[in-house]
Amino acid sequence: MTEIESRRRARGETKRPPTIHDVAAEAGVSRGTVSRVLQGGHNVSPAAQEAVNAAIRKLGYVVNRAARSLVTRRAGSVAFLLSETQQRLFEDPNLATLLRGCTTALAAHEIPLVLITAGTEAERRRISPYLSSHQVDGVLLFSSNRGTPMIDHLQRAELPFVCCGKPFGQRGTLSYVAADDRDGARTMVSYLLESGRERVAIIAGPEDGPGGLERLLGYREALAEHGVGYDKRLVATGDYSRASGESRMRQLLTRAPDLDAVFVASDLMADGALAAIERAGLSVPDDIAVGGFDDSPVAAAANPPLTTMRQPWERISEMMVRQLLAQIEGDGPATVILPTELVVRESA
Repeated sequence: MTEIESRRRARGETKRPPTIHDVAAEAGVSRGTVSRVLQGGHNVSPAAQEAVNAAIRKLGYVVNRAARSLVTRRAGSVAFLLSETQQRLFEDPNLATLLRGCTTALAAHEIPLVLITAGTEAERRRISPYLSSHQVDGVLLFSSNRGTPMIDHLQRAELPFVCCGKPFGQRGTLSYVAADDRDGARTMVSYLLESGRERVAIIAGPEDGPGGLERLLGYREALAEHGVGYDKRLVATGDYSRASGESRMRQLLTRAPDLDAVFVASDLMADGALAAIERAGLSVPDDIAVGGFDDSPVAAAANPPLTTMRQPWERISEMMVRQLLAQIEGDGPATVILPTELVVRESA
């Protein structure tokens, strides 16, 4: 215990939190060196950086973000903006996976993540001033449709953002990270056809959203590559919910009772399709093979477990965070498309 600490304890004072001056004294460097380490380590020798980091760990120093914001003119946080209703956050297992992945990736940079929902016009009105005033340094944007007005708002606010999935129908170059939806769908449908199935249907996602149109195109391309004609009776469109998967599967069974396989554009919809097939007195995969898309927790828990296309959720989260931080530092928009992987289970 130092003499100063002894005097403070004698006066009954509580121990004050360590300051940047304490860190500098402990590390044997200048305050400016500590400040440069805290801002990324530019122009700091490896030895000095290690000494500062060791002093931070020993003293338990915590950055005063309010003070740093005054210097850097940055908020020091990032938003996870869900341009959907709050219900979607609790229903869609992929969103929970992405939220966890983004939080972990940002934690490595000691940047907190703020969760914001903007699924209604009232919510958008409330959060627009918050975003326009740059209360966060950037936005990770998640939406199931291309028509979200949040993209236009973020552009007007000149706030860096990265989309999850390819944003269709937008002007200009936008940053996004997406799985290769088209190739993934083509792989799944080809697998079903090469397994001996002849009448492969599809429950597609909305064509105005990330993945919806691309997966439908991949389905059509696989049919053409295998010399199979396109039949509109074998096509239904859901909204990625379990309920829509069940109702669209019932429609397909009514329109095309001779179908022997179905590619479903999300695991959650595929789980609903399994329920509809069972209620119709048919079995999977003997009567109808079922393939999903995502490899979300729903896939392994389904009955029977789903054959599906795995999206690299961890890589998607990492790349979104990497792109956003690069934009915050001044880089321009960039796009990344990541490959998917066929995961074979009992449903097909």
